[in-house]
Amino acid sequence: MAQTPPGPGARAPPSLPSHLIEEILVRVATPRDLARASAACATFRRLVADASFLRRYRSLHPPLLLGLIDRPFSFTPAEAPHLNAPAAATLARAADFSFECLGPRGLLGWFHCDARDGRVLLMCPSPPGGPLLPELAVCDPLTRGHTLLPPIPDRLVPSSVCVPAREELVDCFHAFFVPSGDYEDTQFRVICWPHWVPSAFLYSSLSGTWTAGTTANWDALGLNVHPEEDIPQPSSLPSYAYGCFYWKESATNKLLKLDVNRMEFSAVSLPPNHENRQIVVVEAAGEGNIGILSRIPGQEIPHNLRYSIRQNEGEISNEHPMETTIPLPSDYERYFVVAAAEEYILLLGSRSISRRGSGVFREGSLAFFTLEIKTLKIEKVCSTCSICGRILPYFGFPPFMSPRRI
Repeated sequence: MAQTPPGPGARAPPSLPSHLIEEILVRVATPRDLARASAACATFRRLVADASFLRRYRSLHPPLLLGLIDRPFSFTPAEAPHLNAPAAATLARAADFSFECLGPRGLLGWFHCDARDGRVLLMCPSPPGGPLLPELAVCDPLTRGHTLLPPIPDRLVPSSVCVPAREELVDCFHAFFVPSGDYEDTQFRVICWPHWVPSAFLYSSLSGTWTAGTTANWDALGLNVHPEEDIPQPSSLPSYAYGCFYWKESATNKLLKLDVNRMEFSAVSLPPNHENRQIVVVEAAGEGNIGILSRIPGQEIPHNLRYSIRQNEGEISNEHPMETTIPLPSDYERYFVVAAAEEYILLLGSRSISRRGSGVFREGSLAFFTLEIKTLKIEKVCSTCSICGRILPYFGFPPFMSPRRI
């Protein structure tokens, strides 16, 4: 039955006060829907554009996977039908991933080595006569701002270590962000680990200085140290869980662990038969639970990942954990684990290689997928015909929501 319109004396319903409208808008699930809501009226637009509202929204909603940095100074946005494709396309138009603000450096130039919270960490081998360790810079692709980090003081490097040749430094040097856990944090921290040094170094933008961690004894940790090199041989980029970074140690059943709070290395045993597997450590469901994702490189059909949950790190080598087999899409012949960040695992799928000219794969022969840890959902991000260098997932917010922190 149709409702009778209010008569001349009837009162219109009172409008919602601004603070209640804000409480509704801050619960909008995605930035795309928030942008649409802000276009509904001037009141919504004013509330959403307010800096305090955006800070609150970003603190309640995780950043979006917007694309990949998969070639030097190149950004590949997420492609439709991926849910973040519209925001990724907007970012690609607005941001600058060429980092021209840094200027040229030497023969090799800058390399991207990590990305987190919308920032990108780059390094460059120092020129002859310059500092021994590579130069580092933190950049914001949206604002074009950057910060050059000071060199690690020589006094922090043990004098007894044997330094590799300068041309080998990049391959023996890990630099990465420490997850802030707070997307509004205007400060950042960077950890560096030169593999030939038995200690890691921590930089804080708050103090603007470097500190050295506890010196490790690789032999005491039982790592696979080569006598001629006297350094451990990590076979992958680090993964992160509960305030610690983990590397798979080459050809052993061990993980190398770095506790960020204590800046101290230790070794963690893995289950049997994990010597040659790709390993990623994640925060599993349940407080303190450790998740282990493993895959044998180049393994043929059936396509799957093995996911096991350990109740705590002390039982990481337990032979009877909760295990799940995760099937991978059959469209691609092989899969490789290439990165882990923000509760996602990044996978690279490849079809049979068919080269055109020099070193270029056939279109669609390579594709990137994400595996969401909480749901185990697999989603295609984008396709590519070539890759070069380290592959970094880039998480952030659309330009109108992004903080300005550099």
